[in-house]
Amino acid sequence: MEITALGVDFSAPFALPDHVGPAQRLFFYPGSSIGNFAPAEAAAFLARLAQAGDNDGGLLISVDLVKAKSLLDVAYDDALGVTASFNLNLLNHLNAVLEADFNVRGWQHVAFFNAELSRIEMHLEAKSAQTVRWRGGQRQFASGERIHTENSYKYTAEGFAALLERAGFTLQQSWTDPQGWFMVCHAKASGNRP
Repeated sequence: MEITALGVDFSAPFALPDHVGPAQRLFFYPGSSIGNFAPAEAAAFLARLAQAGDNDGGLLISVDLVKAKSLLDVAYDDALGVTASFNLNLLNHLNAVLEADFNVRGWQHVAFFNAELSRIEMHLEAKSAQTVRWRGGQRQFASGERIHTENSYKYTAEGFAALLERAGFTLQQSWTDPQGWFMVCHAKASGNRP
């Protein structure tokens, strides 16, 4: 099996390298980062894969499934603070890139499962009123004001199968772990492409 790695911006249209043959293209999208796309964006991305494939090819993709809110909340706000450090590092990055003066200690990580939208939301919350400056600008933040930094959508097995279908794929087979927390799907490109 010939494997070609793609290092492209998946949120925009992309072209396959010339040496990739036209038949039996199987796209492999590991991890569960499909959840970082809003559902409409996920469908658009998957539709681009369906269009780049052929009727003999398909997709192998993994997805994070909906589970108890208590499990999801602690997964994104872990006791060791790993996710908090990851999220707060965004402020360090903004300081470096924009020459801003965020005081990282003046912010706290907030993460929770929004059941209505079926997504984890990550935020940075100001611990007190503060003004952040950068070259050419500034902004005041009230105590408790949040910066929404990330979403991670969670799907039901049926909901993800419907998303695949809207994008031009037909689910062939899926596998889950014993708890039903994660799923890997094999889907084929269908003739019903958006």
